[in-house]
Amino acid sequence: MPHLLLVDDEQDMLDLVAMYMENAGYTVSLALSGDEAEKQLKEVQPDLILLDIMMPDRDGFAVCESIRSYSDIPIIFLTARGEEWDKVRAFSIGGDDYIVKPFSPGEMTARIQAVLRRFGKTDGDRESIRCQTMSIDVHSRTVKINGATVQLTMKEFDLLVLLAKNRGRIFSREELLETVWGTEYSGGTRTVDTHIKTLRMKLKHEGSSIETVWGIGYKYVDGAV
Repeated sequence: MPHLLLVDDEQDMLDLVAMYMENAGYTVSLALSGDEAEKQLKEVQPDLILLDIMMPDRDGFAVCESIRSYSDIPIIFLTARGEEWDKVRAFSIGGDDYIVKPFSPGEMTARIQAVLRRFGKTDGDRESIRCQTMSIDVHSRTVKINGATVQLTMKEFDLLVLLAKNRGRIFSREELLETVWGTEYSGGTRTVDTHIKTLRMKLKHEGSSIETVWGIGYKYVDGAV
């Protein structure tokens, strides 16, 4: 599984993004500064860097320029600065993508996968989750039951992967909402119930099940293989 290096001077943001990425199946390392990021880049050799711009000592632009002097590792800027000039500068100094906060975990995961594919970082490193008659390919974001493809929305897929990778664990509606939709989502937890309902309908021929734990939330139960 690809290894990500997350760089941000805010520990809370690092922890949040790390949770999203670990739930998506990635290995994650954290750095609170540009100097720490470059040290870890040489030590752990990650496959991609998620880099904040607004950091106190050296900003993300300076860190990117320094890294580009010796490495072509994919770099995605993850920042609250959405001005066109910042995006132009990010790409001109060697950034590979630019994600503006607030972001959805699903979008971030999809864009990370797209950049990794461009750099050939996912070949031979594909993750497949098997649950009785169902197989889930995390990187191609496809689900098959008895060999037939099941069409899921982005949020349905993200919910399924999170639950299927954590079989038996009970997730509250609030946890699912925060992990799949992000902390900036302003809707209520009923959207979780709606997506679970449609997901169950689409998976009705699969032997596994998403069970309701009354008063708490949901868990995924199956005879995993």
